[in-house]
Amino acid sequence: MVRWPSSPSPLRHTSVTATNYAPGDLNFNLYSEAAMPTRLRKSATAAALAALLLAGCATTPSPKSIADTAASTPQLSTLNRLITQAGLTDTLRGPGPFTVFAPSDEAFKAVPAKTLADLGADKELLRAVLTYHVVAGNMPAAAVRNGNVKTVNGANLSLSKSGTIVTVEDAVVLTADVAATNGVVHVIDRVLLPPKR
Repeated sequence: MVRWPSSPSPLRHTSVTATNYAPGDLNFNLYSEAAMPTRLRKSATAAALAALLLAGCATTPSPKSIADTAASTPQLSTLNRLITQAGLTDTLRGPGPFTVFAPSDEAFKAVPAKTLADLGADKELLRAVLTYHVVAGNMPAAAVRNGNVKTVNGANLSLSKSGTIVTVEDAVVLTADVAATNGVVHVIDRVLLPPKR
């Protein structure tokens, strides 16, 4: 709602104030500065700035690291638990950049129970498997080329792209280009196991 002063004289200086603020609903009142006491003018200006800042906070999510992205993505809860268990959280919060091929919870359900138990009992083995899903550098889906890339684990991964479909070894990228402050995450439908050395 915009209210103009009843005085017919033109407005040379105006103040904008936000009242009755609710998300998605800002009402502004315009008053002549001459008609407003100084104290009221300052309060009105502060209220308008606060309302605009709150509106910005409500609509702009703050960027997250790869570790925090995994922690806040429901379909990556198993991966997040294993990242924590392997002691890789700080690394994946670091500067990077990294590209992570992140197996979904459904992908982990397809892994035999004994294999998961072995991973849980051997931290070094768990780290080896998880770092096999990580490539140094920021590689959005558009940058994927057919061929091998070296993982942080040291072994190679075979990448392939056909149209918009990206595969990593025998896994398919389900959700590509989840942006993070220190790289990118691609959600995949299988857990990748590194070759035995």
